[in-house]
This record gives sequence, structure tokens and C-alpha cells, in this order.
Amino acid sequence: MEGPDTEAEVRLEVNRHVRTLCTSGDAVEVIETLKLLTCYLCDGSNTEFSETLMKEFNRVHYTRILKFLTSNLQADWLQRLNASQHRELWDRFFLSGPPDQAMLVLMDCIGTLSQSSGQDKVVDVLELYLQAGRLAVLLWTRCQGSNSSESPQLREMLLGRLVSLPDITANHLHPHNRPLFLPDHYYPLLAREINCTLEKTCRALRGGQDCSLGFVAQLLGKTCIQGHSKLLFRELAPRLCSSTRSDMVWQRVCWRLMENVPERWMESVVVGLVQAVDGPDALSRIMGNLVVKNKKAQFVVTHKLLLLQYKCESRVLRSLLGYLARDRERRPLLAQVLRALCQAWSSSSAVKHTPLEQQLYLSRCLLLCVGLLDDGELEELRADLRQCMLGGIQCRLDSAVVRIRRIGMVVGECLSSRLDAGGAQLKFEYDHDEETRDLLSMMDPHVSEEATVPADRPANRPAEQKESARSPGRPGSPLSSSAEQDPAGDAGSGSELDSDDELAPYDMSADREMPTAAPPRYLRDCLEALMSSKDAARVELSLRAAEGLVRRNVSAAREVGVELSKVLVHLEDSYCIPDFLALRRGAMVALVVTDTVPVVEFLTTEFYAVNYSLRQRLDVLEVLALSAQELSQPITEQGRPPRGAQPTNAVIPLAQNAPPLHWRQVVEQRIQSKTRRFAKGAASPTVTAAPNRYAPLAGFFFFPLLRNYDRPQVTFDLMGSDHLVLGRLVHTLGLLTHLAVNAPVATQMGKALLDFVWAVRYHSDQVVRQGVLFAVCAVFLTMPAQHLLPELSDLVPETRAWLAGRRVALCFLSPRQSLILTVSAALPLKLTFFFHLCVSLSSVNASSFTEVALSLVPFVLFLSVYKIIYSSGKKCRVHIIFFYLHF
Repeated sequence: MEGPDTEAEVRLEVNRHVRTLCTSGDAVEVIETLKLLTCYLCDGSNTEFSETLMKEFNRVHYTRILKFLTSNLQADWLQRLNASQHRELWDRFFLSGPPDQAMLVLMDCIGTLSQSSGQDKVVDVLELYLQAGRLAVLLWTRCQGSNSSESPQLREMLLGRLVSLPDITANHLHPHNRPLFLPDHYYPLLAREINCTLEKTCRALRGGQDCSLGFVAQLLGKTCIQGHSKLLFRELAPRLCSSTRSDMVWQRVCWRLMENVPERWMESVVVGLVQAVDGPDALSRIMGNLVVKNKKAQFVVTHKLLLLQYKCESRVLRSLLGYLARDRERRPLLAQVLRALCQAWSSSSAVKHTPLEQQLYLSRCLLLCVGLLDDGELEELRADLRQCMLGGIQCRLDSAVVRIRRIGMVVGECLSSRLDAGGAQLKFEYDHDEETRDLLSMMDPHVSEEATVPADRPANRPAEQKESARSPGRPGSPLSSSAEQDPAGDAGSGSELDSDDELAPYDMSADREMPTAAPPRYLRDCLEALMSSKDAARVELSLRAAEGLVRRNVSAAREVGVELSKVLVHLEDSYCIPDFLALRRGAMVALVVTDTVPVVEFLTTEFYAVNYSLRQRLDVLEVLALSAQELSQPITEQGRPPRGAQPTNAVIPLAQNAPPLHWRQVVEQRIQSKTRRFAKGAASPTVTAAPNRYAPLAGFFFFPLLRNYDRPQVTFDLMGSDHLVLGRLVHTLGLLTHLAVNAPVATQMGKALLDFVWAVRYHSDQVVRQGVLFAVCAVFLTMPAQHLLPELSDLVPETRAWLAGRRVALCFLSPRQSLILTVSAALPLKLTFFFHLCVSLSSVNASSFTEVALSLVPFVLFLSVYKIIYSSGKKCRVHIIFFYLHF
């Protein structure tokens, strides 16, 4: 009975107070109303209302009041409050009520409000909210389980707001963001609040109170998955290490926290914790037996961090593997890790295909695992370790990389000393450096990383001196030993040494490295190398020789032209060949020029085929454009100078027995050699006519590209989202049309191109619009003037209007073409035929605008009697037209 009465009472009181705030203009009344509303807050400062009324207010009406306050940030009653009243009344609503509801309302306001004084008030309250420790209150209320009946959507929203607070504030407050909202300040604050919540949880557990760490674990996981694990654990990990050192309750709380992290976020939490914790003991106290209970954590610790990645430092590896060896339930995982490391380290394929850093990382992990084994485990794994040692050393000694061979030697010596402590051990001669000393220190897993390098260096120096004394070929070996053994040969040995010192070193500065493979001499060899060869040098030589072989061997190129084109289109730069794109493009252009029709048909067909990337389609268009340009140019004989041209700057050497020249002659020769002449009259070479090889083949380039442009595919939508390819296609078609000038097929190409581009002239992409403009200009420059009106009678007026709208001058057209466009756009459709007839009867070969205008004088006279003609009878109209044509 108390429930309905309480709910109705609270609802009536809250509605009355809200109505007063909305309608009252008296500041005193408003202040009194706000004070009455603050009495419902559960902050422990009032005893006027019962706890039941306050809980009902917080559950039903608190969010409504906050939204009312934030929606009236510019209200008059709010402006009348002074600073102390604003802090005690308005701010108190956000700092004393349920913290989760206040957080959601504040974050929503920041996301919706623009820059204003109201936004500044909300930001000030949010900053006070964080500074007052309301995050810890929020987390503690969630640990108490008071919101167990809330929806999962609300829980996810609250988690998202807490984790993304720096991103939200940066997006909406920039450049007026507060320092507390930056990631470097916020996430350490969040870590401190999490630690405070865990401390309260420990006290509650000692008092017999049940707590739940599900929300805190989710918050930890979501923060880590978004990439903030370093900032979070930099503050949280040292506190957890110190708290769990002597308190078992703290350890149990940390174990339960890690176990409650959701599966999808477990990897980021484990990786961040492992990298932040110093020492296996601290890691064992925080994580417990998580790797035994959670399969995802076990996969990350035993496989991903050790075998798939190689980013962890030696300190992290010591903590990680030492954690596995600290407990008897986790030691079987250590043996499992060692077997996997042995298999990876002894694989010859891994030696060839993994980077050197990863091989060094695997070697560190292997030596650390071997150092952590006890005698019983070592005896059990002896066979695996011996097989790993023999196979891995052999693979690395066969490598051509010095560092890989040295890693194999060091690991082999360490494994041999561990397996055969009292028997024969492997010994290798290698140079000691920081890398080898680091590997040798891995055999003692209990030595800290700071003490590893200084402890090894003095211990290795005497050994190095002994080895250098034993080997006479090394630097520092005593040279007087032979003299002491053979006193009779002192003089001879000294003379030999003196003679050796006087020898001059051979000059090897001009030496070049001998190529490992010869360039192909035949086109089929080049094709086979590009198709199936795995040798980088051979592939590079074949690609560099492809263009020359195609141009020199025309018959062979026509035999394999289509097949080689297919290989070149699909060829990828797998070996980082210099100038790869230029070499491939040059070879494809040479194929198109040499074997034009089959290769062009293949390229134009594959342009609209499936399973091609946009880059490959753009390459096809570029190859077609470059090939058409080369075919349209006249063929010149290379290496032969033009007739009548003599090199003026050539230096003529004098004969040895020639008489000395006069100084005037020397000066004249120097002047002649330095003088640049642009022409010498009749001495300039005559230009010879050459056929245009592109003209009869223009249709093979042009029309197949217009075949399937309106058929969208799964991966290629030319008229849809692939604007770049459409713009390049329009440019290419315009270039192909322009290169076909004076060709018989130019009229058909121009008409087809104008029909195609007319539908996309108002495209949203600027590149496409520029291509349309270029294509229209190419059409009017290419098509003959006498064919413009018959073929494009319906598009010429619209084209001229569109060009005028684009503010494009018609200066690129000839006088005859410009006059036709101008007059035809101004005539009615009935006069178009007569205008074209007059143009045909006029001088077709007119060379100036004046001659064209004079040739159209009869047509101008005919325009003056246009009305009389069409107002007369049929018989009279026929006589007048006949008279005009005869004239």
C-alpha cells in the first residue's frame, strides 16, 4: 500500500515544483523551490523525507529534473542566481544524485549544445563531477548490485560514455577542451577510481557484504580494447602489486576482476597487464590461475605473445614465462610452450621466411624456458630439445646472414650445456656483442634485466682475451711467438713482414657485383620467367628486357602478345623492383604497338571483366592512351641525323703533328661551338609525310570501351561509385577521338562520344566534368566541319549553350566551325536544313572568316524573304527556292 501512495505523492510534489520553476518570475520563489527539490537527493544532509521517498525520486524523477535543468540553461531564474547559490543549488543536483544518471545527462548535453555560456556551465559541472570523486561513487554503486534490473542497452551506453569521454569532449569542445578531459589525465584518474573501488570491495568482503565486479571488469576491458591500456595500467598496476603483496583478500579480488573480463576484451587486458607488471611474482598475484581457467587468456599467454608476435621486451618475457613456472598447475603449460618453441625454432621454413627480429625473439623465449625447467622436466623433454638443437643449428648455419648463424651458435651452445652438463658440449667461435650477451643472459631467468648486461661484460672479457691469445689470426694475438720458437728465422721473418707492409692495396673501387642471372634473350623465356620464376633477380631482368624484346622480335611478339599482356596485367611488385610500374607500362605499350588488334581486343574486353581492381582498370586505360599516341606519331629512324643538319657544338680534336692555329681561328672555333642556331635556311631538313598508323585502328581502341559502361558489376560500378575510373575513361575516350583526326571513322567516334558524355555532363565529381569538357572539345576539333550539322543537328545548339554556361570560349574552333555553331544555335529548326545547304554550296576550302561570311551572303538575303516564302503558296515557294539555289 505504501508503494502506490508514495509514487503518487512524489509525482505530485515534483510536478508542482517544476511548474513553479517554469512560470515564476520571482527569484526568491525559485530559490525556495530549488531547495525543496534538493531535499529529495540522497546525500545524507537532510532528514525531512524518508529514504523511500528519496529512492523513488532518484529512480523515476531524477533524470527528468536534470534534463529540465539542462534544457533551461538560458532561463531568467538561472541567470539571477549568484555564484554561491548556483553552486549550492544547481550544481548540487549533478553532484549529489545517482552518479550514472548524472553522467549520461552531462555527456548528452555536451554532445548536443553548441559553444555558449550554457555549454560552459555543463563543462564546469562535469569537471567538478570528476574532481569530486563521483566516478568512484558510480563504480561502487555498480559493485553493490543496486542496478541489477537495468537494461543491457543502458549498461552499454554508460560504459561507452565513461570510456569515450576524452574523445567526446575533444570533438565538441575543441579548442576549448579542459586539461582534465585529456587522455593523459583522464585515464590515470579512472585507474585511481578503479583502485579505490577495489579497496572498498575488499573492506566490504571483510565485513561480510557481497559485491559484484562485473561492471568494473567490463569498464577495464572496454578501456583496454580502445587502446588506452598503457595509460590505465601505468597507474593501476603498481597499486595492485603493492596491495596484493601481503593481503590475500586483495589477491582474490584481483583474480575475480580478471576472470570477469568479457571474452572479447580479454586479450587487450592481459597484454596491457603483462607489459605493465614488473616480475613474475606480481603477475602471479594479480592474475592467479587465469590461464588455466580461461582459454582465451591461455591462447594469448602461451601462443600469441610468444609465437605470433615479437614486440615484448626481455623484461616482459621473464615475467610471462616466470608466471607460468610459479605454480604447479601452470607448469604443464610451460612444457607445452617449450615444445611449440622447439618446433618453431627448428623449422627451416621459419628461418627463411621470418624476420631476423622474430628469430631473435624466439631464441630468447626458448632459452628462458630451458632455464626454468627442473631436472625432471628436462629429462622428459630431452628428446625434443635435442632434435630442436640439431635441426635449428643446421638451418641457421646454412644461412648466408651472419647474425642468423651467430644466433644458432649461441643457442646451440646454451642448449648443449643444459642437456649435457657433464659431457661433451658444443663450442663455436663467434664475436661477442650486445646481442650474444643478451641471449646468454636468458639462461638465468632469475637475473633482472638491469643487472644482466653489466654482469656479463666483465665476465666475458677474460674469456675473450684467452680466445684471442689462442687464435693467431685474431687481432691482439702475440706476433713474437714464432720468433721465440725459431730464433734462427728472425731475420727472414722480419724481412717478409717488411715486404708485406710495403705492398700497395689493389684498387677495387670500380668493381661491380656480378649478376646472379643473365637477362633473357628470347621473348618466351621472358614470359616463362614472369609467370613461374621465384627468383627476384630473374624476374627483374625479365621485366627490364621485356620491352626491348617485344620491339625487336615482332613475329615472336605477335605469337605471345595476348598471353604476355595477360601476365603483365596481373603482375604484382612482389620483390620491390625499382621503376616497376614504368617497366610494366612500357612493356604493355610495346605489345599494343607491335600486335595491335589482338592485344587491344583483350585489354578492352578485360576492362569490364570481373575480378579486376580499380588500379588494373586504370592501368589498362593508361596503356591504351599511350599506345594510341605512339601509333599516331610518324616513324623516325633512330640514330640517323636529319639531312643538312651538322652539329655545331662538336669538338674536333687536332692531330698531334698539325701546325698550331692562329688565335683568331681558335676564337672563331670557340664562338661557333658555343653558338646555338635554330635554323640555317635551306640547310633545315625537309619533313617527309608518313602514314598515321592509328587511323585505321582507332575503332578497335574506341568502340569496345563504350560497350558495357551501363552494366554495373559486384566490384565495379562505373556509373555509380567508381568516379575516378569514369573520369579517366572519359579523358581517354576524348584523347582517342582527338588522335583520330582526319580519319574516316572520326565522325562516328565523335557522335558516339558526344552521346556518351552528354548524360554525365552534370556529374557530381569534378574530374568527370573536366573529362566531359575535354571530350566535347576533342569532338569539335576532330570532326569535319561539313559533318557537324548533319550528324549532330540535335546536339549542337545544346552543346553551345552548355559551353556558354561553362564560360568556355570557342576560340579553339576554326572560323567555319565557330560560325556554324553560332548561327545554327540562333536559327529555328525549320531553317537548319537551308543553312546547312548554303554552307555546302559555299566555298568549302575557305581559309578565313571573311571568305566564309561572304560565301553566306546569299543565305543572309534568303533570310530577309523568309517570311514571304512561307506566307506564299506552294507553287510560288518552289519557284523562289529554285531561283535561290540557281543563284
